[in-house]
Amino acid sequence: MTALAEPRLSAPVRIEPRPFGLVRHSYALAKRSVLKTLRTPEQLLDVTVQPIIFVLVYVYLLGGAISGDTGTYLQFLLPAIMVQTVMFAGMATGVNLNTDIGKGVFDRFRSLPIGRSAPLIGSVAGDLIRYVVAIVSLLAFGAVMGFRFHTSLVSVLVACALTVFFAFCLSWAFVLIGMLMRTPGAVQGTAFVILFPLTFGTSMIAPKETMPGWLQSWVDVNPVAHMMDASRALLLGGPLGNDVVWVLVWSVGFLVVFAPLAVRAYRRRT
Repeated sequence: MTALAEPRLSAPVRIEPRPFGLVRHSYALAKRSVLKTLRTPEQLLDVTVQPIIFVLVYVYLLGGAISGDTGTYLQFLLPAIMVQTVMFAGMATGVNLNTDIGKGVFDRFRSLPIGRSAPLIGSVAGDLIRYVVAIVSLLAFGAVMGFRFHTSLVSVLVACALTVFFAFCLSWAFVLIGMLMRTPGAVQGTAFVILFPLTFGTSMIAPKETMPGWLQSWVDVNPVAHMMDASRALLLGGPLGNDVVWVLVWSVGFLVVFAPLAVRAYRRRT
């Protein structure tokens, strides 16, 4: 009687990882974030209705006192409001991420065969649609009120792209806050403390020359002030100076410093 041969175990099949996995996974989750935003348009109220309210309030309350008439003040104000709007949208990114982590959404992502940081990067990249919607809706409303460009289409597109890039890089600071704070309310409160001196310590509402010397010194080094001045020059004409260079330097600095810190804090929390 012949003995039964022992079954031989086949060697495990090694699955080679596909290249650029983190990029592909982040892109897929960014598409998910965009679709979620488009299917719940009420999430866009803060980037569509809120900037319009700011424009109406500032133009009709302060326009006559600062510029003599509302039309001239609208030309001065709207490029700066565009920068303010996308910055506030970046703050909302940190709040929304903190909310999703609290609800356990990111715990589900951990069970998927994707890069550990892909959900975070995808969510931040997906919020770029909010910046685009904010700029388009604001410029459209400004055109109805009488705002007019005085530069070429290329300059207008450069102004919009530069504003989006600046806000995207700065949003990583708010993402870091979202990872460190325990509640969405704490994230929003901390972000406002940072945003107010950055946003209002600029020439957004009034020319820098009308301010006291100590405040002018702050405006000179404020990265948001450089972004607003670059936006005005690209939309209305006039000398750019070094504003674009400073905006790019600050943007890259925000990205290099805050993005790794935010990813590290995200990995520790999840």
